[in-house]
Amino acid sequence: MNTSTPEDLTRSAVLAAHGVIKPLIHETPVFTSSSLSASLSNGNNMYFKAENLQKGGAFKFRGASYSLSCLAEELLAKGVCTHSSGNHAGALALAARERGVDCFVVMPSNSAKPKIDAVRAYGAEITFCEPNARARASTLAAVQERTGATFIPPYDAVNTILGQGTAFLELVNQVPEQLAAIVAPVGGGGLLAGTALAARGTGVRVFGAEPAGAADCALGLKEGRRIEDVDSKTIADGLRTPVGVLNFPIIQGNVEAVIVVSDEEIVEAMRLLWERLKLVIEPSGATAFAAVRNPAFQKLDIKGPIGIILSGGNIDLSMPLPWAK
Repeated sequence: MNTSTPEDLTRSAVLAAHGVIKPLIHETPVFTSSSLSASLSNGNNMYFKAENLQKGGAFKFRGASYSLSCLAEELLAKGVCTHSSGNHAGALALAARERGVDCFVVMPSNSAKPKIDAVRAYGAEITFCEPNARARASTLAAVQERTGATFIPPYDAVNTILGQGTAFLELVNQVPEQLAAIVAPVGGGGLLAGTALAARGTGVRVFGAEPAGAADCALGLKEGRRIEDVDSKTIADGLRTPVGVLNFPIIQGNVEAVIVVSDEEIVEAMRLLWERLKLVIEPSGATAFAAVRNPAFQKLDIKGPIGIILSGGNIDLSMPLPWAK
């Protein structure tokens, strides 16, 4: 069993994690668009890392796969569990199915139907709870007591962070030129913290992207402390979570800035990605691109190519698309 500790949160640990999960994950493609790049005031080449094409439809499969790979066989035999309303639930359920491991997922009763359907299709057992943090925690505790399953956190855990950072490692090896900057969305902070670790020593500037309706990370950086509670009101449902305890100091020490964008900017970025790249991207997945287009980012006058992580593409297509409402 890998007994990882916060001291293991290093670039070399991200490299090691990638070596472990490389046979298990997709090396997702990178897309470019000359028209989108030309639309920026600085004309930066943009390289879009399409994690919407990852197994399970989001980057979350990376952290879930690495977390399972670090568990001893006797723990795997008892199964794994988590609480999640979306992409982490599906990612863990799929990773567990591929390993032949039982999976137990606590989901809020208001979770999106396509995400519930995906978790069920991957073979996990779902227990529903009221849509609040206290209900999630108490319901998960009851599931753990009943099953003996190991909790795999969605973002606030060493192995989760290390697994998520592997997307950046792939990206820099896929592009034909040295990146000047990388932009990733931040909710709980697993992806942004992992990206920041992976970018250490590379010369690539790291930025986060956050919706205005859940901007606890940006506020925390401004105030110099982690904001524990957030009253989330944003279309980017995957980013409504407050940044994690382990994640925040990594972001604080390694991320240059978190760019805050409106839901209107997110929707416009999402629409452009669908139109120009022909990629199905969810609002959370479009947030990093929205940040790059934001005047606050453009005023930084970054010279050189920019990497953008499109974090996921799990969207309820039975509902009207946001620009059609």
